[in-house]
Amino acid sequence: MKCPGQDTRFWKPGDIFEVACSQCGHQIEFFKDDPIRRCSRCGQRIQNPKLSLGCAQWCEHAQECLGFDPKTVPAEDPDEVSLVDRLIAAMKKEFGDDQKCITHALSVLERAQELLREEGGDPRVVLTAAVLHDIGIQEAEKKHGSPAGKYQEIEGPPIAQRIMEELNLDKDTIEHVSRIIGNHHSVKDIDTPEFRIVWDADWLVNIPDEFPDADSNELSSKIEKIFKTGSGKKKAYEMYGGDRT
Repeated sequence: MKCPGQDTRFWKPGDIFEVACSQCGHQIEFFKDDPIRRCSRCGQRIQNPKLSLGCAQWCEHAQECLGFDPKTVPAEDPDEVSLVDRLIAAMKKEFGDDQKCITHALSVLERAQELLREEGGDPRVVLTAAVLHDIGIQEAEKKHGSPAGKYQEIEGPPIAQRIMEELNLDKDTIEHVSRIIGNHHSVKDIDTPEFRIVWDADWLVNIPDEFPDADSNELSSKIEKIFKTGSGKKKAYEMYGGDRT
Protein backbone atom coordinates (compact mmCIF):
# COMPACT_ATOMS: atom_id res chain seq x y z
CA MET A 1 0.00 0.00 0.00
CA LYS A 2 1.26 3.47 -0.84
CA CYS A 3 1.62 6.12 1.83
CA PRO A 4 -0.95 8.98 1.77
CA GLY A 5 1.49 11.28 -0.02
CA GLN A 6 1.64 8.96 -3.03
CA ASP A 7 -1.80 7.29 -2.86
CA THR A 8 -4.07 8.87 -5.49
CA ARG A 9 -7.07 8.47 -3.19
CA PHE A 10 -5.66 11.34 -1.13
CA TRP A 11 -4.82 13.60 -4.06
CA LYS A 12 -6.43 16.95 -4.81
CA PRO A 13 -7.68 18.07 -8.26
CA GLY A 14 -4.53 20.07 -8.97
CA ASP A 15 -2.34 17.01 -8.52
CA ILE A 16 -3.27 15.90 -12.05
CA PHE A 17 -2.61 18.53 -14.69
CA GLU A 18 -1.64 19.12 -18.31
CA VAL A 19 1.61 20.45 -19.75
CA ALA A 20 2.12 21.58 -23.34
CA CYS A 21 4.79 19.66 -25.25
CA SER A 22 7.72 21.95 -26.01
CA GLN A 23 8.15 20.29 -29.40
CA CYS A 24 4.62 20.24 -30.87
CA GLY A 25 2.35 21.94 -28.33
CA HIS A 26 0.24 18.83 -27.65
CA GLN A 27 -1.22 18.71 -24.13
CA ILE A 28 0.31 15.95 -21.95
CA GLU A 29 -1.42 14.76 -18.79
CA PHE A 30 0.87 14.54 -15.76
CA PHE A 31 0.32 13.06 -12.33
CA LYS A 32 2.24 14.99 -9.69
CA ASP A 33 4.69 12.10 -9.18
CA ASP A 34 5.42 11.47 -12.88
CA PRO A 35 9.09 12.42 -13.40
CA ILE A 36 8.94 12.31 -17.21
CA ARG A 37 6.33 11.52 -19.86
CA ARG A 38 6.54 11.18 -23.60
CA CYS A 39 4.32 13.23 -25.86
CA SER A 40 1.82 10.90 -27.50
CA ARG A 41 1.91 13.02 -30.66
CA CYS A 42 5.62 13.51 -31.37
CA GLY A 43 7.45 11.30 -28.83
CA GLN A 44 9.35 14.14 -27.17
CA ARG A 45 10.38 13.43 -23.55
CA ILE A 46 8.94 16.12 -21.27
CA GLN A 47 9.98 16.63 -17.65
CA ASN A 48 7.34 17.31 -15.03
CA PRO A 49 7.64 21.02 -14.14
CA LYS A 50 5.64 20.49 -10.93
CA LEU A 51 7.25 17.26 -9.75
CA SER A 52 6.16 16.67 -6.17
CA LEU A 53 7.21 13.50 -4.38
CA GLY A 54 6.47 14.63 -0.83
CA CYS A 55 7.74 12.28 1.85
CA ALA A 56 9.09 9.93 -0.82
CA GLN A 57 12.11 12.18 -1.11
CA TRP A 58 13.39 10.93 2.23
CA CYS A 59 11.39 7.77 2.98
CA GLU A 60 13.46 4.58 3.06
CA HIS A 61 10.60 2.69 1.37
CA ALA A 62 10.31 5.09 -1.58
CA GLN A 63 11.80 2.63 -4.07
CA GLU A 64 9.20 -0.07 -3.42
CA CYS A 65 6.41 2.48 -3.11
CA LEU A 66 7.04 4.32 -6.38
CA GLY A 67 8.96 1.80 -8.45
CA PHE A 68 11.93 4.18 -8.77
CA ASP A 69 14.27 6.08 -6.46
CA PRO A 70 13.11 9.73 -6.26
CA LYS A 71 16.59 10.77 -5.13
CA THR A 72 17.86 9.93 -8.60
CA VAL A 73 14.95 11.34 -10.65
CA PRO A 74 14.69 10.99 -13.58
CA ALA A 75 15.30 7.29 -12.88
CA GLU A 76 15.81 5.98 -16.39
CA ASP A 77 18.60 3.93 -17.91
CA PRO A 78 20.42 6.23 -20.40
CA ASP A 79 20.91 3.31 -22.78
CA GLU A 80 17.20 2.50 -22.77
CA VAL A 81 16.29 6.16 -23.27
CA SER A 82 18.64 6.36 -26.25
CA LEU A 83 17.26 3.12 -27.71
CA VAL A 84 13.64 4.25 -27.36
CA ASP A 85 14.43 7.59 -28.99
CA ARG A 86 16.02 5.79 -31.94
CA LEU A 87 13.13 3.33 -32.18
CA ILE A 88 10.61 6.17 -32.21
CA ALA A 89 12.54 7.93 -34.96
CA ALA A 90 12.60 4.72 -37.03
CA MET A 91 8.90 4.06 -36.38
CA LYS A 92 7.94 7.60 -37.39
CA LYS A 93 10.02 7.32 -40.55
CA GLU A 94 8.24 4.07 -41.45
CA PHE A 95 4.76 5.49 -40.81
CA GLY A 96 5.43 8.84 -42.49
CA ASP A 97 2.39 11.10 -42.26
CA ASP A 98 0.20 8.49 -40.57
CA GLN A 99 -0.24 10.32 -37.27
CA LYS A 100 -2.86 7.86 -36.06
CA CYS A 101 -0.37 4.98 -36.16
CA ILE A 102 2.36 7.09 -34.57
CA THR A 103 0.12 8.25 -31.74
CA HIS A 104 -1.08 4.71 -31.09
CA ALA A 105 2.48 3.34 -30.90
CA LEU A 106 3.53 6.08 -28.48
CA SER A 107 0.47 5.49 -26.32
CA VAL A 108 1.19 1.76 -26.14
CA LEU A 109 4.81 2.54 -25.26
CA GLU A 110 3.67 4.71 -22.36
CA ARG A 111 1.37 2.00 -20.99
CA ALA A 112 4.04 -0.66 -21.46
CA GLN A 113 6.50 1.40 -19.43
CA GLU A 114 3.96 1.64 -16.62
CA LEU A 115 3.29 -2.10 -16.61
CA LEU A 116 6.99 -2.91 -16.86
CA ARG A 117 7.60 -1.22 -13.50
CA GLU A 118 5.08 -3.55 -11.88
CA GLU A 119 5.58 -6.79 -13.78
CA GLY A 120 9.31 -6.87 -14.50
CA GLY A 121 10.75 -8.46 -17.62
CA ASP A 122 13.38 -7.47 -20.17
CA PRO A 123 12.99 -3.70 -20.73
CA ARG A 124 14.74 -3.81 -24.10
CA VAL A 125 12.29 -6.41 -25.44
CA VAL A 126 9.20 -4.73 -23.97
CA LEU A 127 10.02 -1.21 -25.12
CA THR A 128 11.11 -2.29 -28.60
CA ALA A 129 8.02 -4.43 -29.13
CA ALA A 130 5.75 -1.68 -27.83
CA VAL A 131 7.09 0.85 -30.33
CA LEU A 132 7.13 -1.57 -33.28
CA HIS A 133 4.13 -3.83 -32.60
CA ASP A 134 1.99 -2.36 -35.42
CA ILE A 135 4.88 -1.65 -37.79
CA GLY A 136 3.44 -3.93 -40.50
CA ILE A 137 0.05 -2.22 -40.76
CA GLN A 138 0.81 -0.16 -43.87
CA GLU A 139 2.44 -3.07 -45.67
CA ALA A 140 -0.59 -5.20 -44.78
CA GLU A 141 -2.90 -2.67 -46.37
CA LYS A 142 -0.64 -2.43 -49.43
CA LYS A 143 -0.23 -6.17 -50.02
CA HIS A 144 -3.51 -7.56 -48.70
CA GLY A 145 -5.86 -4.59 -48.95
CA SER A 146 -6.57 -4.85 -45.22
CA PRO A 147 -4.94 -3.82 -41.91
CA ALA A 148 -6.37 -6.92 -40.21
CA GLY A 149 -4.30 -8.39 -37.42
CA LYS A 150 -3.53 -11.62 -39.27
CA TYR A 151 -1.87 -9.63 -42.06
CA GLN A 152 0.01 -7.39 -39.63
CA GLU A 153 1.45 -10.51 -38.04
CA ILE A 154 2.79 -11.58 -41.45
CA GLU A 155 4.18 -8.26 -42.62
CA GLY A 156 5.32 -6.76 -39.31
CA PRO A 157 8.19 -9.05 -38.24
CA PRO A 158 10.39 -8.57 -41.36
CA ILE A 159 10.10 -4.78 -41.12
CA ALA A 160 10.78 -4.82 -37.39
CA GLN A 161 13.75 -7.11 -37.91
CA ARG A 162 15.25 -4.72 -40.45
CA ILE A 163 14.84 -1.79 -38.05
CA MET A 164 16.31 -3.71 -35.11
CA GLU A 165 19.28 -4.87 -37.16
CA GLU A 166 19.92 -1.28 -38.24
CA LEU A 167 19.93 -0.33 -34.54
CA ASN A 168 22.38 -3.16 -33.79
CA LEU A 169 20.13 -4.98 -31.36
CA ASP A 170 21.28 -8.42 -30.28
CA LYS A 171 20.00 -11.61 -31.90
CA ASP A 172 17.95 -12.78 -28.90
CA THR A 173 16.12 -9.45 -28.63
CA ILE A 174 15.40 -9.41 -32.36
CA GLU A 175 13.99 -12.92 -32.23
CA HIS A 176 11.85 -12.29 -29.14
CA VAL A 177 10.44 -8.99 -30.41
CA SER A 178 9.70 -10.54 -33.80
CA ARG A 179 7.73 -13.32 -32.11
CA ILE A 180 5.73 -10.78 -30.10
CA ILE A 181 4.88 -8.79 -33.23
CA GLY A 182 3.99 -12.00 -35.06
CA ASN A 183 1.51 -12.90 -32.33
CA HIS A 184 0.17 -9.60 -31.02
CA HIS A 185 -3.34 -10.25 -32.36
CA SER A 186 -3.65 -14.02 -32.32
CA VAL A 187 -1.44 -15.31 -29.45
CA LYS A 188 -0.52 -18.43 -31.38
CA ASP A 189 2.68 -19.63 -29.78
CA ILE A 190 4.07 -17.23 -27.19
CA ASP A 191 3.41 -16.52 -23.52
CA THR A 192 6.43 -14.69 -22.13
CA PRO A 193 6.22 -11.94 -19.48
CA GLU A 194 7.30 -9.42 -22.11
CA PHE A 195 4.56 -10.51 -24.50
CA ARG A 196 1.93 -10.24 -21.78
CA ILE A 197 2.99 -6.68 -20.97
CA VAL A 198 2.84 -5.55 -24.61
CA TRP A 199 -0.48 -7.36 -25.11
CA ASP A 200 -2.02 -5.59 -22.10
CA ALA A 201 -0.52 -2.21 -23.01
CA ASP A 202 -2.05 -2.47 -26.49
CA TRP A 203 -5.45 -3.34 -25.04
CA LEU A 204 -5.30 -0.50 -22.53
CA VAL A 205 -5.15 1.84 -25.51
CA ASN A 206 -7.66 -0.07 -27.67
CA ILE A 207 -10.55 -0.64 -25.24
CA PRO A 208 -12.43 2.62 -26.00
CA ASP A 209 -12.43 1.89 -29.73
CA GLU A 210 -13.19 -1.81 -29.42
CA PHE A 211 -16.02 -1.54 -26.87
CA PRO A 212 -17.40 2.01 -27.10
CA ASP A 213 -20.89 1.14 -25.90
CA ALA A 214 -20.11 -1.51 -23.31
CA ASP A 215 -21.81 -1.13 -19.93
CA SER A 216 -20.10 -1.78 -16.61
CA ASN A 217 -20.84 -5.51 -16.55
CA GLU A 218 -19.71 -5.99 -20.14
CA LEU A 219 -16.48 -4.09 -19.49
CA SER A 220 -15.75 -6.22 -16.44
CA SER A 221 -16.26 -9.38 -18.47
CA LYS A 222 -13.98 -8.12 -21.24
CA ILE A 223 -11.26 -7.01 -18.82
CA GLU A 224 -11.26 -10.33 -16.99
CA LYS A 225 -11.09 -12.26 -20.24
CA ILE A 226 -8.59 -10.16 -22.18
CA PHE A 227 -5.87 -9.00 -19.80
CA LYS A 228 -2.91 -11.24 -19.03
CA THR A 229 -1.17 -9.40 -16.17
CA GLY A 230 -2.44 -8.37 -12.77
CA SER A 231 -1.14 -4.84 -13.31
CA GLY A 232 -2.81 -4.56 -16.70
CA LYS A 233 -6.13 -5.73 -15.33
CA LYS A 234 -5.91 -3.30 -12.41
CA LYS A 235 -5.03 -0.43 -14.73
CA ALA A 236 -7.95 -1.27 -17.03
CA TYR A 237 -10.40 -1.05 -14.13
CA GLU A 238 -8.86 2.25 -13.03
CA MET A 239 -9.09 3.73 -16.52
CA TYR A 240 -12.41 2.38 -17.72
CA GLY A 241 -14.39 1.29 -14.68
CA GLY A 242 -16.35 -1.92 -14.56
CA ASP A 243 -17.50 -3.94 -11.58
CA ARG A 244 -14.47 -5.70 -10.15
CA THR A 245 -15.49 -8.62 -7.99
